[in-house]
Amino acid sequence: MSLESERRQKSGQPELPLEGRGEAPRGKRSGEARPATHESERSGSADGQLLELVVAWSNVEAALRRVKKNKGSPGIDGMTVDELPAYLAAQWPRLREDLLAGRYQPQPVRRHAIPKKGGGVRELGIPTVIDRLIQQCILHVLQPRLDPSFSQHSYGFRPGRRAHDAVCAAQRFIQEGRRWVVDVDLEAFFDRVNHDVLMSRLAKRIADRRLLRLIRHYLDAGIMAHGVVVERHEGTPQGGPLSPLLANVLLDEVDKELEKRGHAFARYADDCAPRRRGKEALKKAA
Repeated sequence: MSLESERRQKSGQPELPLEGRGEAPRGKRSGEARPATHESERSGSADGQLLELVVAWSNVEAALRRVKKNKGSPGIDGMTVDELPAYLAAQWPRLREDLLAGRYQPQPVRRHAIPKKGGGVRELGIPTVIDRLIQQCILHVLQPRLDPSFSQHSYGFRPGRRAHDAVCAAQRFIQEGRRWVVDVDLEAFFDRVNHDVLMSRLAKRIADRRLLRLIRHYLDAGIMAHGVVVERHEGTPQGGPLSPLLANVLLDEVDKELEKRGHAFARYADDCAPRRRGKEALKKAA
């Protein structure tokens, strides 16, 4: 790294242009961070400086590449992904300072409904591209720290894992002689996440209180519907990069309880299929 680049990074000033620096290494799932190389049940227990890692310019660059690759619609402010680099070039030092000082307030997400195949709609919350970038920055720091403690039976939204792996696990259970299956789908799970419960789970794993406050701000940001901001006291709207990781933090307790009871299961997000050798054993487990 040159002296000029190091000076810019320490001051929080972006080193532009951003184009032509290449993508992140191949082999990662969309929207996911790099796998961790260490394990810690309470991630950051000796490190209350995680927010500094979140706003480090190298992390911002990586998050920007991911946001640009994922594309997506504008949020309530109308800013597009293509406009984001120019905005960061002009505003990042101020934005970084606001984040570190705890002054930053995320904007409400834009409500967007997608019809489901079986009827009804799936409610998405589309953050502004700025908030998508910040959430991606948080994801890059937290996912490698939290993921190693998650259950091996969890396959959704995790580095190096996919739905096909969950299907293969289910096939192995069948080959082991498990014939009875319960298909569990937590209805509207993302819409009903209790913020206080979720934050208490995060506080057990994250030592940096500033980062915890920032995540809470995202949970409380609200939803813009028909020009009116609706307050939100529960739920993690699908549509932001951080929501899947937060869901896995909460559902990890379900995984650990199923493991404690000796069940063989595969969970992908809020869908889970426990398997047992006998019908009566499965009824008792339910």
